[in-house]
Amino acid sequence: MDAHPHQAAESIDGALQRLRLRAAELGLQAGSEEDLLEAVLRHDLQIPEPSLDECRRYYAQHGAALRQGDIIEAEHILFAITPATPIDALRARAEATLRDLMLDPGRFGTVAQEMSNCPSAQVGGNLGQLTAEQCVPEFWQAMIEHNQPGLLPRLVRSRFGLHIVRISRIVRGTLPPFDAVSPHIAQRLRQQSLVRALQLYAQDLLAQDRSGEEAAALACPAPGQ
Repeated sequence: MDAHPHQAAESIDGALQRLRLRAAELGLQAGSEEDLLEAVLRHDLQIPEPSLDECRRYYAQHGAALRQGDIIEAEHILFAITPATPIDALRARAEATLRDLMLDPGRFGTVAQEMSNCPSAQVGGNLGQLTAEQCVPEFWQAMIEHNQPGLLPRLVRSRFGLHIVRISRIVRGTLPPFDAVSPHIAQRLRQQSLVRALQLYAQDLLAQDRSGEEAAALACPAPGQ
């Protein structure tokens, strides 16, 4: 069973307090508490630097994402999310629409005119030619991962809402040489390692808090015992 919200908040507060105590133990100082906590994490986690071989493997496996100059012609149907939008109902409606279009993709333009909350609805959802710089990252990434013309088989979630997307054409860019993008790859791998380590660190802190609470409960019997 999931923890009650106030219990989760107490666990987070306990983890933060442990970090503050650890900072004092290490004699670390910083201009803000956020910087101080980050300094503790970086000291304790000792994130390894990605090796040259790891960077080369990433380069070989993620050529599509590293390409520069791609142009994608696409159409979409936007189900916009506003503060008053019932998200579950909106998603159900968007998923039902996508299922219908998978069976009859020729109706895409008509459905876009009828249902899309984007000005492109007036032209059947046509967005024209797009580059990475013209799209929000999550929208562009979904198209790059699909990597071929046609209707994407899943909804795309962005800050604007839920999208049904159809790619008309992809004009491939060029893959930069490894030396040109290796610093970017190393930084990305470093961030991935940091995120994984932070997750394990937080789990360990929460586990220590729970162990401490259980030990305290055993040491303090209920009144009357």
